[in-house]
Order: sequence, then C-alpha cells, then structure tokens
Amino acid sequence: MEVTITSSAMLRPAHNDTTPHPLAGAEVPLTVFDRAAFDIFVPIVFAYPAPAPSNEALKEGLLRAVEAYPHLVGRLAVDSHGRRFLHVNNEGVLVVEATVEADLADVLANSGAMATNVADLYPPLPEDNVGVALLQIKLNRYRCGGLVVGSICHHHTADGHSMSVFFTTWASAVHQGKSFTVPTPFLDRAATVVPRTPLAPAFDHRSIEFKGGEGGGSTGRSYAVVAMEKIKDLTVHFTPEFVAELKARVGGRCSTFQCLLAHVWKKITAARDLNPDEFTQVRVAVNCRGRANPPVPMDFFGNMVLWAFPRLQVRELLHASYGSVVGAIRDAVARIDDEYIQSFVDFGSAADAHSREELVATAAALGTMLCPDLEVDSWLGFRFHQMDLGTGPPAAFLPPDLPVEGLMIFVPSRTVKGGVDLFMAMAEDHVKAFHQMCYSLD
Repeated sequence: MEVTITSSAMLRPAHNDTTPHPLAGAEVPLTVFDRAAFDIFVPIVFAYPAPAPSNEALKEGLLRAVEAYPHLVGRLAVDSHGRRFLHVNNEGVLVVEATVEADLADVLANSGAMATNVADLYPPLPEDNVGVALLQIKLNRYRCGGLVVGSICHHHTADGHSMSVFFTTWASAVHQGKSFTVPTPFLDRAATVVPRTPLAPAFDHRSIEFKGGEGGGSTGRSYAVVAMEKIKDLTVHFTPEFVAELKARVGGRCSTFQCLLAHVWKKITAARDLNPDEFTQVRVAVNCRGRANPPVPMDFFGNMVLWAFPRLQVRELLHASYGSVVGAIRDAVARIDDEYIQSFVDFGSAADAHSREELVATAAALGTMLCPDLEVDSWLGFRFHQMDLGTGPPAAFLPPDLPVEGLMIFVPSRTVKGGVDLFMAMAEDHVKAFHQMCYSLD
C-alpha cells in the first residue's frame, strides 16, 4: 500500500477578536497528575468511508476546535531547574496530508480493524518530546474518497477522557461549520492540585505512581523484557448477550467494565498456567475528577487519572465466583477516594518543595511482560465512537499498538450496540489457550 505525503504544515488558530486567550503565552507547570502519565505520544486512528469531508473542511474545523484547548497548540519546554512545563505559545498543530493508492474497503478487516500497518497512517513518533507539536494529525485520503485520520498527542497534555472530548469537539466543528460555538472547558490545572496545610501524604506514592521508592513498586517485583515479536496483539469481541449473561452470573448491580474485567482476568490467568500460590493483580486506571473533594468538572482538560490495584492469589481467582472477583475490583477502585487523591496531591507538593529530581512515572518499557499481572484502561465511557464528521461515525477505530504483554483496552463495539471490543497484548505462548477458553463461562 503506497502512502504519498502531499503536504505538511503547522496550523495555528487565528483569534478574530482583540482579546487573546487568558492562557496565551503562559508557562504552565506539569501537575503531579501530568507527571504520573506516560511520557509518550499516544496514537489513535479513525477510518471513514466515502463520502468523507474534504481536507479543507477538516482543517477549518480543527482550527475552530483547538481555540478552546490552547495547550494542544503549545509545546513541552524545560525550565531552569530541568522541570518540564507546557508553554502555551500557539506554535500550532502539525497537519500532514497524504494520498493512498488503495480503496479503503480493501484494507478494512471485517471486524472493523485495519488490515494494514497502522503505523503508516499517523505521523511518526518524535524521538524527542520537548519542543515538538503536542498534537499531530495525518489525513490519509484513499483512492475511493475514503478517509483515515491518524493522530498522535503527548500524554502529558491530556488523558484519554480529555482527548475523547476534544475529538468530538473537532467533529462537531467540522459538521456544524461556521455555526459551531467554541466550548469553554475547565482549563485551570493548578485548581486540581491544591495541597493541604500542612502537607500530609499518607501513602507511598513514590513507589506506587512513580519509580524510585524503596518498596519496589506496587507489586514488589520486576518484570521481564522480551523481543517484541513474542508479544501478539489480539482483538476479542463480546456481544451484548454475552455481557448480559456475565452480569447475571455476578448478581446484583455490576458495570459492564467490572464484569468483563473479572472474566478476562480469570481467563488470562488460566491461559498463563500460573502457580496456584502466586499472586496476580490488575493496574486499573481510575478517573479522579468526580472522586476529588471538591470534585473537578468533568470537562477539565488535562490529566487526572490514578490507578487501583485489585490483587488475588491465583488459586482464589480461578475458583472464586464472578461476584467475588467483581467485589475485589470494586473494593480496590473504591480506595481511590478523596483522601487518597489529596494524599497524592500533597506528595507532589512535598516532592517539589524538597527535591529537584524529575518524578518518573511507572511506565512499562517496550516489550515488558507483565505476567502474572495485567494493566487495563476502559474507554467504554469515552466518546471516540461519536466522532461523526457529518457523514456518520467512523467505520473503524483503533487504539495504538500495545507493546506491553498484559495491557488491555476495552472499547465500545463499532458494529453492535451494547457490545464490547477488547484490544489486548498477550505472550504468543498463551494465545492458543486463551482463544479456547475466552468465551467459556465455566
């Protein structure tokens, strides 16, 4: 499949009024939530069959949308102490335009995935994250008129919740055109990290959210790193009927995410054939906006995610009822409460006051084998699938490649309302066993 780049330009919103954005020129320190996020660009790919809006309409809508999110047109920079900050300098969004000598239908798999090298469809990941465009877009126009939008955005700029809101804002700006009203999201990052006086961090955050603590991290163990070809990306589809049966097995009130995580945790653990006496845990991303005290508005644009760690002995996990496993997940998530969040904020303030070291997030290196553990993100509440540019929702939606064994993402099914797709990375030795049991409720 030949992809030919036809243009590359930095787009900057032109403010029509005489009043600049209140954040124009600001040097915004990274919050402790920003620093806990992965120091990476996150790729996302959407595919739209013909007829799709023109590139000009997409670019015009993009400029209208980013007016509300000035961080996205800024840059990461480094201060005199070696600390990173977001420079809201309106340097722009990089937009690359390309043509593809193929029909979109030929490269779309029946599952709604792309039967091609997805990395060719978004801008290359920068080698250095400082000073480059934080949001980069590639518009791939197919021979048939179909469109694939590939984007990368640096995680220190915003979390998945924020980016899902931005992408739907962009879609609205495209299909509403000049009638689009620019939203006013909550942008005050400092308001999300107000410490107590005196500071009172009550948990070992240097070991849990960051590297460098004496506790050896949240698990107390290190993970092996293997060649990337030994890790396989899988997609598993769960129908609404399967989800309903799972919820019935749990009994009582249970979210789709909780019941599916309980099921997949059981099945992956069985497929790994672990020692029954070993312990296994899941690193679960938790949106802290509504859990903080006072709550942070849900339209806050930035990072505000921490992690829960449900943990069970393998023997207990495999023999426990679905209700018991869901209970363990629910209890762990409940511990990320306002007291834990405030402790994390106080820790960040204490670290800034007493040390000039850069806090390093506990991100797994490429090729890491998390076995016997897992890490999961739920995108079930995100709005990516509502990114309607005026001609309908995406025909395909893909998260990035998953370069860490045991990493999972739940997303709404593109094809069946109420269904769920699971993107996951698994050791090649465990794939066959997992496929044989992933739909078994025994």
